[in-house]
Amino acid sequence: MSESVSAIVAGMSGNLRGIALMAASTVAFVGMHATVRHVSAELHPFEIAFFRQFFGFLALAPWFIRYGLGPLKTRQLPLHTLRAGVNLVAMLMFFYALSITPLAQVSALAFTAPIFATIMAMLFLGESVRLRRWLAILFGFGGTFVVIRPGFAELDIGSLLTVGSALVWAGALILIKILSRTDSSVTITAYMVLLMMPMSLAAAAFYWQWPTLEQLGWLVLAGIGGTLGQMMVAEALKQGDTNVVMPFDFLKLLWAAALGFLWFGEVPDAFTWLGGAMIFGSTTYIALREHQLREQRGTRPVPHPPAPRTPAAS
Repeated sequence: MSESVSAIVAGMSGNLRGIALMAASTVAFVGMHATVRHVSAELHPFEIAFFRQFFGFLALAPWFIRYGLGPLKTRQLPLHTLRAGVNLVAMLMFFYALSITPLAQVSALAFTAPIFATIMAMLFLGESVRLRRWLAILFGFGGTFVVIRPGFAELDIGSLLTVGSALVWAGALILIKILSRTDSSVTITAYMVLLMMPMSLAAAAFYWQWPTLEQLGWLVLAGIGGTLGQMMVAEALKQGDTNVVMPFDFLKLLWAAALGFLWFGEVPDAFTWLGGAMIFGSTTYIALREHQLREQRGTRPVPHPPAPRTPAAS
């Protein structure tokens, strides 16, 4: 059976493999989000964040065994530490938002991270942003206001935490871009995992309670699901063209709506769907436009480690 599946995958074109991997990654990520929301009824989100890192590390252990200690050579340890700290803040905000906010709403607002990253790249890296991308940015922020509806609906802390986590995660993406100038993707990923584990444990210590065996089972699923999602996104973008693969990331909102309804009885309203579509359309256009500009310049993006499109996947 596994050989026949492998044969089918091998026979796919690069774009089809990329689409399949991106679609599978959305299932892994939303499954992790739902698991975090479920377990957060009994465990603090900060403790869940630690176990997400711990079991995610175990899932990556064979990868570390293969590369050994070589990837740990770097002259950028302070910057790696800063990146891990920023990444952790984004994750803690996102996990707390998941514990108090409907899944579909969190998924919709989390799409804002690439919008913030585009603005930060302009401010801190000197990248140019022309009219069409500015219009896409404004359109995406318009979608954010549609979801939150300040002045028309009660401004909830979960939505604010989700947008805040996207903003902080965008800062982590900028740090990754800077680090990728001197360090390999293997080095960046290795330090991310090794530094975020003790950092997240320090945050979890204030709320610690030993999980039950059932809770540990859910935490294992969250750790493995998040790690697999990261790896599948990275491989999807490697196998397929950005303009073909990226639109399928919108499946996150569909799965989040379905799981939110089936598992937690949540029903997303029309504003969540409309705003989510606006935000996703904006981020997709920005990604496609950046891809086109790289093609015109005849360059490829500097590879960086598999990372969630949102803080929740880290």
